[in-house]
Amino acid sequence: MLHGYAASLLEGTGLTLAVAAASLAIACVLGLATAAARLSGSRLARALGAAYTTVVRGVPDLVLMLLVFYGGQMAVNALAAQLGYEGFLDIDPFVAGIATIGFIFGAYLAETFRGAILAIPAGQREAGLAFGMGRLQVLLRITLPQMVRLALPGFTNNWLVLVKSTALVSIIGLNDMMQRAGQAAGATREPFTFYLAAAAIYLAITTVSLLALRALEKRYSLGVRLAR
Repeated sequence: MLHGYAASLLEGTGLTLAVAAASLAIACVLGLATAAARLSGSRLARALGAAYTTVVRGVPDLVLMLLVFYGGQMAVNALAAQLGYEGFLDIDPFVAGIATIGFIFGAYLAETFRGAILAIPAGQREAGLAFGMGRLQVLLRITLPQMVRLALPGFTNNWLVLVKSTALVSIIGLNDMMQRAGQAAGATREPFTFYLAAAAIYLAITTVSLLALRALEKRYSLGVRLAR
């Protein structure tokens, strides 16, 4: 049915999953840092965090991908020339792809994490401090466990969208699943077959992810009584 291109699509799927996982790691770090900045007492930190989330959420993902890949390449080579390097430096498409997707979804996760932290009653943190806990202990024992539970629904939605957004890396030359599906479609002149196969693979990934994250959400919600 796939004319011998099944193995190629599976290899591309592995690369797609690697892009998604690496991008998620970057997004989580940026999201937590930005959420902390937006909740800090520093006016500058709050302003920078707000500017980051506002700009990124207002610019299309495709535009950011092209800006980072081509604009970043120009910036790196301009800097290298200033340092005396005469050659041409190519940005690896994998690095550009995960950096861009991580940068984009860091803004979305920042709002998810910030909302989850704000949903935790301030009295709980104050009680921890009153019992002699340090700020780090309050963060690790009171704030973060509850933040994870409250953030999981929004985190799940962001992860599902992030997985689908990995298709954008094909436009910068990364040989991911969509790139391979396009190559197979061109060689066999059966675009419907291969793009339908790619859609089915994306659906399988998101379905498994949804089931796993729902199970994790139930695990973190043990002992919690839902308001009716």
